[in-house]
Amino acid sequence: MMRRFAILLFTLLAATALPLYAAEFDATAAERFANLALACVHKEYPNHISHTLNSEKDALPPHELTPAFYGCLDWHSCVHGHWLLARLARTFPDAPFAKPAREALKEDITPEHIAQEVAYIRGEGRASFERPYGLAWLLQLGQELREWDDPLARQLSANLAPLEAAARDRLRTWLPKLSHPVRIGEHDQTAFGLGLILDAARGAKDQDLVNIATAKAREFYLGDKNCPLSYEPSGEDFLSPCLGEADVMRRILPPVDYAAWLGGFLPQLPIDGSTNWLQPAVVTDPSDPKLAHLDGLNLSRAWMLEGIASGLPAGDPRIASLTAVARAHRDAGLASVTGAHYEGGHWLGSFAVYLTTGRGLK
Repeated sequence: MMRRFAILLFTLLAATALPLYAAEFDATAAERFANLALACVHKEYPNHISHTLNSEKDALPPHELTPAFYGCLDWHSCVHGHWLLARLARTFPDAPFAKPAREALKEDITPEHIAQEVAYIRGEGRASFERPYGLAWLLQLGQELREWDDPLARQLSANLAPLEAAARDRLRTWLPKLSHPVRIGEHDQTAFGLGLILDAARGAKDQDLVNIATAKAREFYLGDKNCPLSYEPSGEDFLSPCLGEADVMRRILPPVDYAAWLGGFLPQLPIDGSTNWLQPAVVTDPSDPKLAHLDGLNLSRAWMLEGIASGLPAGDPRIASLTAVARAHRDAGLASVTGAHYEGGHWLGSFAVYLTTGRGLK
């Protein structure tokens, strides 16, 4: 019954959604994004799985392999789809979508489902499964549930804890061995993953993981200079390599030190408030799953630019330009989150909510 309801919501959404250009965010705006997640977290097909089969016994449908997170086309999108539902139900507890969001979370994040997820992630040949992107979003989901003062959230947090522990173990094992950062604009980007990991680890008071992630960020990025922002974007990016790096470094450096580091890393940042140095990307075909990544790039650029501005000392002359360009990317990105095409609809809502609720800001 719940799945039929979600599918109906998605159909109505695609038919009636209007572009969202305003920066303000309220329950009415949030409903669009909640409906996108409700429409996909239990939509098993189409499904794009990154799955290592060790025998014929592993040839199973997604809902048996990963019964908590089998929808939204892929595991990581389903994870951050659940994060979206938790974030919005927590932020707007009286909104019409809050009840179905809570029901979806309760249905999926059960001890039985999570036990199977843990068994899957620890399975042979899966050491690199969803590393770091999906694992980082899983930690974000866990942190959202911990911060939510609600009886259901506390139960869900307890249910999710074993999978969080497995993800942390995986990251603690992998990060010290990572010899070079991955500097791309898609899932494997190290800088973006480190940012999410740091925020969640700090919230969970996991000082060991905080120390590991901080040390890696300093090792990888502290000496970087003159990032070639003009080379971006690549045609299938949904993350900016340069801005992602700057956004993680503001998480570990004091404002004065960060201001100096940023001057060497992005010396092209204007001090006169101009906006012509970084233009929003244009998607030529939103029905193409890779080309639609650029809609996500506009959203992630917006929150990274806001994050960079937030890390600078008050009165820094670069802030005006950073915030103006962030606004242009915010408007372009939010206008694209319509749900008209599942290729973008299964994940763009999460990026929109991360931006509009300021999840990554201090």
